[in-house]
Amino acid sequence: MITVLARFEMIKGKEDEALGALTKMAGAVKANEPGALIYTVTRGQVNPLEIYIYEVYKDRESFEANRKTEHMRQMQSAFDDSLSRDSFNIEVLEEAVGFVRPEAVH
Repeated sequence: MITVLARFEMIKGKEDEALGALTKMAGAVKANEPGALIYTVTRGQVNPLEIYIYEVYKDRESFEANRKTEHMRQMQSAFDDSLSRDSFNIEVLEEAVGFVRPEAVH
């Protein structure tokens, strides 16, 4: 499995635009990418402008396929409008140990 953990900060006043783009992205991933096992977006509790994206792909091929989709290109253009590039951090992680319960993936 390949895991992506990303942190972004929304531009103040552009929260609805950012969340709309992320909602659209999550729907497109769910509908078109069977190799994407988990795709969730959460907000920070201390700083509600912070967005955390947690993605899990079944293998490297599924991860690479995501990067080449039209919805990923659209999401990248939304970054310029509603997310601060100064605040982003993306980590691509490979599984070391652990498990995923089947009921966790729906």
